[in-house]
Amino acid sequence: MRTYTAWPGRGLASLNQKEADPLPLGPGEVRVRVRAMSLNYRDLMILEGSYGLPEAEMVPVSDGAGEVIEVGAGVEGWSVGDRVIGSCLPAWTSGPMPADVRRGALGVGGLGMLSQEVVMPEGAWVKAPAHLDFEEASTLPCAGVTAWHALFGSTPYAPADWVLLQGTGGVSIWALALARAAGLRAVVTSSSEAKLDRARQLGAAGAVRYANNPDWAQEARAATGGVGFDRVLEVGGRDTSAPSLTALRPGATIAVIGGLSGFEGSISSLQLILGGLSMVGIYMGSTDHLKALVRFAEAHRIRPIVDRSFGFDEAPEAYAYLKSGKHFGKVTISLD
Repeated sequence: MRTYTAWPGRGLASLNQKEADPLPLGPGEVRVRVRAMSLNYRDLMILEGSYGLPEAEMVPVSDGAGEVIEVGAGVEGWSVGDRVIGSCLPAWTSGPMPADVRRGALGVGGLGMLSQEVVMPEGAWVKAPAHLDFEEASTLPCAGVTAWHALFGSTPYAPADWVLLQGTGGVSIWALALARAAGLRAVVTSSSEAKLDRARQLGAAGAVRYANNPDWAQEARAATGGVGFDRVLEVGGRDTSAPSLTALRPGATIAVIGGLSGFEGSISSLQLILGGLSMVGIYMGSTDHLKALVRFAEAHRIRPIVDRSFGFDEAPEAYAYLKSGKHFGKVTISLD
């Protein structure tokens, strides 16, 4: 089979396509022919060495969808031909995040989705939404689940709550679709007026351009009538986390998801205390989170936004396009 390998910290130049023997199939395991994968910013961070991984050869990419082509002894839940998506964190099936959450995690160790075939335990696979094609389905495990977890899986929400979404990448655009379906009011930020226009077309209740705008958080808060946001999905990190706090209403929550501008920074403890604010870290989610997202997406007929798809031989170009920041929604790689 064809597969890619890469080395954390060595950049895109380390991404190498090669022929490899098919992975062995053990009892309780399922072999899937991967039909599509989607890239996340963390995939880029891993190659660039800013994700804290040891330097060891690995198969990259955490998100993928495909069809079952072989089942191991004792497997009862899957049959050849089933359409499936893989859980990014197979060790986290349900409940609170376990201490060994990275055990078997896709795209951060030996096993990843940037391959023609993947073998995982049967419990690590989830039925793909029937109304989505493989490329759309491949966007659920990381970006979709992260958005789901941040909006619905950490603290309770109520219809008409205000949420602030930073940027127009995979997580934020997934969150926009989920928020709209749940009756939440979302305000989106971007440096691009064209992207903000598109966010409005997708149902954003407000849109704020942050480029050359040091008061973007106050402008975003004004969109709520000055009340403030019930939740912020924080993807910017160092440069945006402090302003994000000023956009929150008293007693609200900031869900920390990423660090596009870096993970280091300072947060005012006094601001947290006086505002009664909460901060919660969101590290993707469990298999149960993924199943809940699938049910919600099917019930509301949600279709994720795929900005651009690349062929399997074009994986380096897909990474480069993601790094350019030109995308709106998800960047995918297709084997069809």
